[in-house]
Amino acid sequence: MKKAFKIIRKVLLIIILMLIIFLVIVFTYNKIMMNKEKALLDEPLGEMLEVDGHNMCIYSEGEGEHTLVFLSGSGTASPILDFRSLYSLLDDDYRIVVVEKFGYGFSDVVNTERSFDTILRQDREALSNAGIDAPFILCPHSMSGLEAILWAQEHPDEVEAIVGLDMSLPRAYDNFNFSKTERFEKIAAIGRELGIVRFYYSDDSLPQMLSEDEKALYRAIASKIAVNDAVINEGLAIPDAVKKIDGAPKPDIPMLMFVSDGKETGIEKWSEIQKEYASELSNTTVVELDCGHYVHNYKQEQISEEMKKFIENIK
Repeated sequence: MKKAFKIIRKVLLIIILMLIIFLVIVFTYNKIMMNKEKALLDEPLGEMLEVDGHNMCIYSEGEGEHTLVFLSGSGTASPILDFRSLYSLLDDDYRIVVVEKFGYGFSDVVNTERSFDTILRQDREALSNAGIDAPFILCPHSMSGLEAILWAQEHPDEVEAIVGLDMSLPRAYDNFNFSKTERFEKIAAIGRELGIVRFYYSDDSLPQMLSEDEKALYRAIASKIAVNDAVINEGLAIPDAVKKIDGAPKPDIPMLMFVSDGKETGIEKWSEIQKEYASELSNTTVVELDCGHYVHNYKQEQISEEMKKFIENIK
């Protein structure tokens, strides 16, 4: 029996040693790559604007009567590149704007409170500093759906319409396990520091219409800032945002809601929540898509055509 325990102990020690060696190799490789990637990050894709003493990145291109403002989902490392599959099909007809909140893309990472009131104020200030004036057609993905609704509730004169790209709604968080999500994000943050996260952002996992250089840039951004304090803190602010949204009437403005199959959201009855919300409004269309959560990278052609029809009929 003692001999068996000795063998087991030796095996465990070997496994632990191999794991340590593996992590040291990954960590070292990541540091080498990050040093090489510094040049990629020297030139932001958008305009850097000072908000609350920090730099926020706002990307804009195209011209048109309508201004489309894209707001990314939680933890999307590079919103400018993530939305490119879709807005590249729309920039001939509209002014395209992508907001990179603090903790995203080229914007600074901040370790401050991230209430949705603060996020909304900062985004509005950054747009104003960039000379981008309302009204806007907000195009939120996932968690930014809450910001878009709050925006329309508190500043209705600034929001012409909302195009939901599988946007989150208040009822999606009724049974959400925030503690579990926070633990997972903190583990993922450690994975970023160790360099493991880099391997998650393989070519196959990134938007397929991006060039090889754009994928390399996306990977460089993610390896530097994915799952940072700003991202974790804004997730913790969701319950207060939901309470505030629930305390005001739903914004009854033109809305076009693209809805995924819900499988990648981890939320039960995802599509039912979307349809129930829409049923309580007078000018909302729901388009169900047989694809994953990042609908703008799966069904961008269909979405762009539906958006153009929708925008043409906005009164």
